[in-house]
Amino acid sequence: MPASSILSSRDLEFLLHEWLQVVTLTKRPRYAEHSRETFDAVLALAQEIATDHFAPHNRKADEHEPYLVDGKVVLVPEVAAALRVFAEAGMTAAALPEELGGLQLPAVVNMAVHAWFQAANIATSAYPFLTIANANLLVAHGSPEQVRTYVPPMAEGRWFGTMALSEPQAGSSLADITTRAAAQDDGTYRLTGTKMWISGGDHELTENIVHLVLAKVPGGPPGVKGISLFVVPKFLVDDDGSLGERNDVVLAGLNHKMGYRGTTNTLLSFGEGGHTPGGRPGAVGFLVGELHRGLTYMFHMMNEARIGVGMGATALGYTGWLHAVEYARTRTQGRALAGKDPAAPPVPIIEHPDVRRMLLAGKSYVEGGLALGLYCARLVDEERTAETEEERARAHLLLEVLTPIAKSWPSQWCLAADDLAVQVLGGAGYTRDFPVEQFYRDNRLNPIHEGTHGVQALDLLGRKVVMQGGAGLTLLGETITATTRRAAGTPWAELADTLEDLVQQLGTVTATLWSAGDPEQALANATVYLEAAGHVVVGWLWLEQALAAEGRDGDLYAGKRQAARFFQRWELPKVGPQLALLASMDSTVLEMRSDWY
Repeated sequence: MPASSILSSRDLEFLLHEWLQVVTLTKRPRYAEHSRETFDAVLALAQEIATDHFAPHNRKADEHEPYLVDGKVVLVPEVAAALRVFAEAGMTAAALPEELGGLQLPAVVNMAVHAWFQAANIATSAYPFLTIANANLLVAHGSPEQVRTYVPPMAEGRWFGTMALSEPQAGSSLADITTRAAAQDDGTYRLTGTKMWISGGDHELTENIVHLVLAKVPGGPPGVKGISLFVVPKFLVDDDGSLGERNDVVLAGLNHKMGYRGTTNTLLSFGEGGHTPGGRPGAVGFLVGELHRGLTYMFHMMNEARIGVGMGATALGYTGWLHAVEYARTRTQGRALAGKDPAAPPVPIIEHPDVRRMLLAGKSYVEGGLALGLYCARLVDEERTAETEEERARAHLLLEVLTPIAKSWPSQWCLAADDLAVQVLGGAGYTRDFPVEQFYRDNRLNPIHEGTHGVQALDLLGRKVVMQGGAGLTLLGETITATTRRAAGTPWAELADTLEDLVQQLGTVTATLWSAGDPEQALANATVYLEAAGHVVVGWLWLEQALAAEGRDGDLYAGKRQAARFFQRWELPKVGPQLALLASMDSTVLEMRSDWY
């Protein structure tokens, strides 16, 4: 298959097989039916479907965003057609257990599979992305009846799923939600309230939509401890699995976005009497798990979504970077700086040092982000299938620490790669005649949704690196140090020394920030901490890639080594000043008063 401008199949091959050695997973019972051949076949099929069915309507869905006709959402028809092909190929159910109709694909391979669709058309891919996360939550925390009722139709692509958390007055602050769930005599609940920013919240793409809704039951504890989780389907489901009455969930409006336009983003009203199931108003909901543990369950979906959002950001940055490389190789303008002859033909702009700088920076960001997302997905496989409980617990703890970084680092730096792609194309990049401006607009959502950059920073510094007495941060340091020791005596020893020093500094700074025991002071500059820690982690993953590429001939390996050098020499030097700022306990932000703005 020829080289693609969507994603690099060769890079995925390197990361999956030459670095992560994913075929070793087939020695474990869960993946014993798979092989290198089945992994490669699914990846090739994903590339084919993404190329033939997702990418062609990416621009059209952006230009013709969803709209309402007689209260129903209208999308460009290519969206439904692409999603039918996706579902019929088994992509929705790829990682689900066999007994639920899945292929039982390892999470790391499944992540690579879905990266093709995210890079080809992030908006269309969002519908099954949310559905898969919804189904996974129900498999983990739902009752057997809920799994039987809702998961197979979602796995088959006949129903889609959502996560309904935010409200107009409560975005990231879920303690402030006001949606209520009143217990009924038959064991169900009736929900009333409004949910905002719900992606995929209403459409005509599928027979049914399964909403997972956070709400509070009257009389429960205040704040997040009083939140419960409910399944609220658009259509109620009869005992035989057929669709029954329309539930009291109504589309109140569509949000009009900067990017991601092909995904409906909705304001939903629950329980206002737009429909009357059982002859009365109130959206019928079914409790998932135990009362008041809703946020704990939802974090199962949210953490999966956060890693997936990071991979979506990487995919958008990656395809933008590939388009920029292709343009720079073919666009001629100017002459070599040493050239003296004005009559000499112009050279491709990739010959100019500043263009090379931008493309090399973009390469270091997108290939670093791809390594980060796949590494985290491999940890998912480890926490599920590693041989010992100790190994599974270790993978879980490391994944907990890396999740906010896996979400936010690509959302910041792969967005920067798209920004650089626009710059490489120059004036052309600023027009709608070329796709890089759409990649940038689509990618701009990723630092916002599924927990903003600031929220991820608070999660990392406020919870993840201090939980269990700092065990997660210690484990991260040990894991990085294991790699740096392997680099001894190689051309990468200097990078390894730099990383060891930064890991030590990160631990010291963490202790300094929390030394006074004052959360307001410790967390005031948390975003700087997140960015510094993220660069250390991605620097480590570039060392991993450099070691895997060392001593091998070919453009891919040479490019890996050069990108690792770039990250070492251009990016990691940014971390020291950030850590110094944190260590100084700078209070400039805290001291700024609201009326001084």
